Amino acid sequence: MGALTVLGIETSCDETAAAIVRLDRLGARPAILADLVRSQIDYHKPYGGVVPEIAARAHVEVLDRLVAAAMETAGLGFDGLSAVAATAGPGLIGGVLVGLMTAKAIAAVHDQPLIAVNHLEGHALSARLTEAIDFPYLLLLVSGGHCQLLRVDGPGAYRRYGTTIDDAAGEAFDKTAKLLGLGFPGGPAIERAAARGNTRAYDFPRPLLHRAGADFSFAGLKTAVAQTVRSLGRAPSPGEQADIAASFQAAVIDVLTARTKAAMRMFLDEGPGAVPALVVAGGVAANTALRGRLNTEASAQGFRFVVPPARYCTDNAAMIAWAGIERLGRGLTDSLDAPARPRWPLDEIRAGQGLPHQMGAKGPKA
Repeated sequence: MGALTVLGIETSCDETAAAIVRLDRLGARPAILADLVRSQIDYHKPYGGVVPEIAARAHVEVLDRLVAAAMETAGLGFDGLSAVAATAGPGLIGGVLVGLMTAKAIAAVHDQPLIAVNHLEGHALSARLTEAIDFPYLLLLVSGGHCQLLRVDGPGAYRRYGTTIDDAAGEAFDKTAKLLGLGFPGGPAIERAAARGNTRAYDFPRPLLHRAGADFSFAGLKTAVAQTVRSLGRAPSPGEQADIAASFQAAVIDVLTARTKAAMRMFLDEGPGAVPALVVAGGVAANTALRGRLNTEASAQGFRFVVPPARYCTDNAAMIAWAGIERLGRGLTDSLDAPARPRWPLDEIRAGQGLPHQMGAKGPKA
C-alpha cells in the first residue's frame, strides 16, 4: 500500500470541521497535516442546547472556507488527495447532508473516491490516530448522543456488548447542567461545578448498576436530578449547584465503570489476545474524574487504558479522515449515491436483533 492522504469532513452536530491526514506506509504513524474546527457554541448557548436548523445553516456558511483553509494549511491541491471522507451519519440530518454533499461534490469534480464514514466509527478508531494499538480492543463510546460498549475487530467489524436503553450519558450531563443553570455545553460545566461539591450530598440512583449485561440507562437519574431541583422551590444556590453536580457526576461514573467492568469480562471470555486494551472515546471521555476511575478499573482487570487526546474525544474531522484511511486501505469506498443517515448503528447485525429492553417503536437512541 502506498501513501494515503485523505480529506475528512465532519458536520454531524454543532462543530464544522475539516482535516487532512496522511499515512505514508502500513505500520507508520499517521501525520495530521491540517485539523480545523469551527465551534457553534455561541449560536446555541442562548437555547441551552443544539438547535438543528441553526446548526445546519452555520455549517453551510463556513464549510467551503474551512475546507479551503485546510487544503492551504496542508499545502495540497485536491489532486494530492487519495480520497474524500465525510460523516454520513448518525447525526442531525441537516448538518450531515451539508458535509456529505460537499464531499460528494469534491469527489465528483476531482475524480476522487468517496468514503461515507459512520461518525461512531470515527470515534471508535480515533485511538489509532494517536496511539499504536492493535485490533481487537474494547471500546467505551460515550458522548452526547451515544453510549455503547463494543468489541472492535477492525473497520466495519464491531460487536456490541451494551448500549443505552434510553438517554446517553452526555445528554444527561447537558440536561443536568441546564436544570442547574450552569450553561452550555453541559459536560465541562458539570465537571467544573462538581470539583467544588460533595459527591455524597444527594443519593441519586445508579440505574442497572447490578443488572446482568452491560446496558446503560440514564433517564431515571436525569429525572431524579430534575425532582431534586424542583423540590428546592427556587434556583439552586452556588453551593447546591456544586453538590448536585458532584452527586450526579459520581452516579454517572459509578454506572459507566460498573458496566465497563462487565464488558471487560465479556471481552476476556472471547480470547482478546496477549494485551487487552480498553479505549474510551467520545466527548464524555474528556471528563477527568471518569478517566481516573476507568484507568484504575482497567489496570485491575489487566487492561491497557487508552484515551485519545481531549481534542480527538470531541467531534473533529481528523478522526473522520483517519477512519477514511483505515477503510481505504482495505478497499472500502462508497458510491456517490451514499445516503445521509440520521440513525446508523455500528453493529447493524446486533441492532437488528433488538435489545433486552424495548423502549418504543423506534428502539434505543444509539
